[in-house]
Amino acid sequence: MAEWLGVSRPAAELGVWLYGHVPRAAEEPEVTPTRQLVSGASLSLLAGLMLWSLLWNGYLGSFWIWPLLMFTPDSWRGTTSFVVAGWVWYAIVAGTLIVGFGRLGRWPELLRRIVRRPASGAAVVVPAAAGEGEDLAGWPQLRAAGLGEAAEHLVREAEAGRMSDVDYVRIRRAWESVRADAARLRPFEASVRDKGAGACLHPSGARDLPVRAARHDLLVRQVLLGTVDPGARTPYARRGTGFALDPAVLGTSLLAVGPSGTGKTGRLVRPVVESLALQSLAGQAAVIAVAAAGVQLGPDSAFDVVVRIGDPASVYDLDLYGGATDADEAAVLLAEAFVGDIPGMDVRRAATALGQLLGPFHTAYGRFPSVPELRELLDQRQAPLDALRQTLEDAGQQTMLRELDARVRQHGGPADPGHVLADRVALLDRPAFANFFGTSGQGRPFSMGALEHPLRVRIDLPERGHADASRMLARLLLAQFNASAAARADRSLFAFLAVDDAAHTLTAGTLRGVQRLRSANAGVLLALRSLDEVPEELRTPLLGAVGCRVAFAGVTTWDGKRFAEAWGTEWVETRDVTHRTVFADQPLTRAIHSFRKLVTGKAVTTDAVTVRQVERERWSASDLAHAVPAGHAVLSLASVRGERAAPLLVNLTT
Repeated sequence: MAEWLGVSRPAAELGVWLYGHVPRAAEEPEVTPTRQLVSGASLSLLAGLMLWSLLWNGYLGSFWIWPLLMFTPDSWRGTTSFVVAGWVWYAIVAGTLIVGFGRLGRWPELLRRIVRRPASGAAVVVPAAAGEGEDLAGWPQLRAAGLGEAAEHLVREAEAGRMSDVDYVRIRRAWESVRADAARLRPFEASVRDKGAGACLHPSGARDLPVRAARHDLLVRQVLLGTVDPGARTPYARRGTGFALDPAVLGTSLLAVGPSGTGKTGRLVRPVVESLALQSLAGQAAVIAVAAAGVQLGPDSAFDVVVRIGDPASVYDLDLYGGATDADEAAVLLAEAFVGDIPGMDVRRAATALGQLLGPFHTAYGRFPSVPELRELLDQRQAPLDALRQTLEDAGQQTMLRELDARVRQHGGPADPGHVLADRVALLDRPAFANFFGTSGQGRPFSMGALEHPLRVRIDLPERGHADASRMLARLLLAQFNASAAARADRSLFAFLAVDDAAHTLTAGTLRGVQRLRSANAGVLLALRSLDEVPEELRTPLLGAVGCRVAFAGVTTWDGKRFAEAWGTEWVETRDVTHRTVFADQPLTRAIHSFRKLVTGKAVTTDAVTVRQVERERWSASDLAHAVPAGHAVLSLASVRGERAAPLLVNLTT
């Protein structure tokens, strides 16, 4: 624990894996070729030996021994003392020649290059950067508040190996809540005294995930995705550095595009979900992962709630109305899910039609209709309509009766969305979903209203047998998340929704909701096989709405063009080299040139170098489609504070 807390985490730009990071210079230092260093060192050595030989043999006179004669007494001549002084002087002169010619021939640089060993996997000791010299392992914040005994207890727990990184961050998070509310001080102290490293537990009682598929640094809430490519097109300061994500960038939302099999799930979605699940155990986040049944986002024991829609063995149900109590709000969410993907369909008109049924039904029965009941009302079945009307009349609800009568009059009109809504509801009124979406209060429905709690939720969609229903439910979940995350009274928890397959889930309304998430301490991850899975009119707004963009290997040039436009251009320095043939005027020179051409097979030329500043795309569509190796992706990041990081090629396999 002390070793983990003591590792340096210096401030760096977005996306840098801070654990043990060693900052590098912004520009690559000029490196002299080894061959040139050897030549220079050899020439300087020969020159130094020649000068020493000339001095020693007296070819340059005896001026160089004048200091010896000047600073020694005459009585020393011919004595042993004079001989010793002479050898000392010769050593001084030789040493001066060695230093001078060594610097001239750059001997130290050559020696460093020769004896330098290649990087190995050995551990590197870096100075601690706990912040102004604080010993984080000693819990100085507790000691400063007068809880020295509690601090000592936690130190002993760590020394005994009973404290994990999740425990440390969770207790630290609990202490922050104590600072915000002094009434929590005594319960916090009692919990630490009684439970030690197990104090302030997550409601599930879990203190870690059953398995970790990625590397995490919970102290700064980062997950390591891979290593930045060390190639020439990568800025020198980022070459070979770790690439990581954290809530500061995920809060701007993330879009990932790549064909099937490129690693979107295993190398991006799962590590992000896993990181936020760990932060949930530490009381810092709430995460909801939505994927097709069978997609590996972690074992069931890694989540608090697992909703398997269409699976009779599922313990949890799904609240179709997202915990909404207002009929108009519920109608808007359902309209986005039911008809938001239909070109030309007015979502507001559909929301009005649904509201004309949900409002009266909720007023009459104190709940929203189940799926079969909603389908019957949309189909204008006479018996349920008469029963609803009679209940409203008995309760004297004239306003709701007018709403119901308006729906009956508009049914079947040329612009009426009722029949389309009924068809979409019919997708959920199937035997496979008979025990789901109940509103009677008998089941255990999960609602997005629970985002104010540090929950870990996984929702499995029946993509294989009910593709259209799955896409509709994904649209509904995204719309519900947008509404619930923005409506939270307590936004201290980071709320995140990861959609492993976001094909046909985006609408104009949900896209506007995604744009508002960054101010609500929330974000989404949307994974697509291609931008063609998004309506054409939404492709450019989608790339503009998210702050983090990921293009995996194998994207098409059409998708690459959209990313290239989103990433813009930059000024780069180009060098144009022009080779010009040299024509000699003198006979001797012409003969030499002819001989050289005969030997080398090339004419004698001169090079003209032109250096220019030009504006080029950071990544062109062709580069994204053809120059990204397998297992790699090009990622750009932005933070909720407005910082931006240029797109980088990242190796996701290391």
